[in-house]
Amino acid sequence: MSTVESSKDVVSAASRLRRTAWYQQPRFVRLWAMVALGVLLALVTGEQGNTRDVFYSLKGSLFGPRLWVCLALTVGVWALREFAGRPIGGALKQARSGVGGPVAAVRGRIQADPRLRWGLIALALLLAIVVPSLLSRTWQTVLVDQIAIFALLAIGLNVVIGWAGLLDLGFFAFFAVGAYSTAFWTGRLPVEPPVVLNPFWVIPIAVVTCLITGVLLGAPTLRLRGDYLAIVTLGFHEIIYLVAKNADGITGGPQGARLIPDFSVDFLGIQFEWSIKPLPYWYLLLFFIVLVIVLFARLEHSRVGRAWTAIREDEIAAAANGVDTVRFKLMAFAIGASTSGVAGVIFTSKYGYINPEVFPLLQSILILAYVIFGGMGSIPGVLAGAAVLVWLPEVLRDYVDPADRYMYLGALLVIMMIYRPQGIWPSRRRQRELKAEDGAGGADAVAEPAGGKV
Repeated sequence: MSTVESSKDVVSAASRLRRTAWYQQPRFVRLWAMVALGVLLALVTGEQGNTRDVFYSLKGSLFGPRLWVCLALTVGVWALREFAGRPIGGALKQARSGVGGPVAAVRGRIQADPRLRWGLIALALLLAIVVPSLLSRTWQTVLVDQIAIFALLAIGLNVVIGWAGLLDLGFFAFFAVGAYSTAFWTGRLPVEPPVVLNPFWVIPIAVVTCLITGVLLGAPTLRLRGDYLAIVTLGFHEIIYLVAKNADGITGGPQGARLIPDFSVDFLGIQFEWSIKPLPYWYLLLFFIVLVIVLFARLEHSRVGRAWTAIREDEIAAAANGVDTVRFKLMAFAIGASTSGVAGVIFTSKYGYINPEVFPLLQSILILAYVIFGGMGSIPGVLAGAAVLVWLPEVLRDYVDPADRYMYLGALLVIMMIYRPQGIWPSRRRQRELKAEDGAGGADAVAEPAGGKV
């Protein structure tokens, strides 16, 4: 055999190795994922098991109509996205190009005219003030106890994950720190405070406490990256939970803290006391959400925000260009944790009772899901993600078994991550990064962001 023929055989063998089988192509990989999701949905929403027949649940879930309904739903979503996505996307693109000129003109006018921009902001605030008063008492409670509280927490976690690129799986522990700070300074723990305060004046103390806790967590661990950092933050949550549960002489142990007083203001002749009604707490939370958004938006475009961006995109390159990565990552942890102090104080004062079971690990995972679902790095995105993912289980309350509601929520997250990983309202920077990851020459194609890919 000649040398030319031998080289041709080598090239042919190499081309066969590089060839992708049909079932490994992206379209079919997504199909297998959706089929697996359909089977999982059928299992988790199917028949409950019993002690008489070990395989009763499997037989009832996988050999009945439920499996085919679930497969029809998931495979139908896949087919719609794969085969009708391009025509629909083309039509939307054409429609967008048709209205692109007027929309761009309106956007340019809003950006150029501060009065118009502030007018729209004032209108949004007016709607946020007026609309909740028109809702039922049930939805007002959901708005305060879940949407507003978790929105405040999601804004803080967005600093850590969306801006600094640090994967934190124990963020809810800071919320517990804020809650127990409230119980301590109102004199409801076994340990007596130096002075008993109204919960309203505990807010700055709880914020500082969470800031210090974030520094204490970050100082010994932030030289870690990716999965290692995530495991450490997971352990931090468990430490806080176990201390709260077992330190009876400090935290009250499993019994927790009771009879925590409500908010009240008595300043310069102004007297007001918050009761069990949810609406006053909504206005208080709205004030703090707006304040945090303003401060964090300014921070994002500052020198600190640019340093976080550099660390997220490539920590090694950022350090080589003079960015003090450890210092700025500590700042991200501390500043992100500060919103948990505010949320913890308001939540604790409204309920008047806390114990360690209020702070399970699941809540940390849910906050992470809100940030990723809404759009990492985007403040409007994390607000929308928290609102949608809190609202959906409440809507399903009357139609789906309580044990299955979060299963449907998980299915929605899986579909979202397959077809829109940037979230429902992503930041422009995050969109550019994801496009660079898909391309061959993008920055993120050669270096993984600090903190790992989420």
